[in-house]
Amino acid sequence: MGDSSDVLDFIRGINNLVPFNRRCGMEVISAEPGSVTLEMPWSGDSAQYSGFLHAGIIGALIETTCGFAAVTVAGRVLATHYSVSCLRPAVGERFVARAHVVKPGKTQVFTSCELYAVRQGSEKLVATGQALLVPVSSSEA
Repeated sequence: MGDSSDVLDFIRGINNLVPFNRRCGMEVISAEPGSVTLEMPWSGDSAQYSGFLHAGIIGALIETTCGFAAVTVAGRVLATHYSVSCLRPAVGERFVARAHVVKPGKTQVFTSCELYAVRQGSEKLVATGQALLVPVSSSEA
């Protein structure tokens, strides 16, 4: 896929095509072969009833970041399974998801992600997750 700047431009291009990601404010901060970092600002529209980041949005951030990390090594992919563990209430001014490929393969790509809440310049781990993705061709979509 070329050098790191090519990878970053490619992943940003994909992110910009996804209306949900744009609506949530997801931004690709870094991307290189095997790893991607996304950021998302806090928005009250993403809150659950107690005012914390909604678990559905937490899952979306983790699955999206894992998927982008897989794309950097496998091309077009589709998630077949993902899991999320919420460790504490997600409260912050913004959220940072960092994913990496644990094991690439021809038929499956295993990924892992950590999600941090950033508040007053300090990061706290709020969730972790894993995703299993499979490469797909254009004809399968």
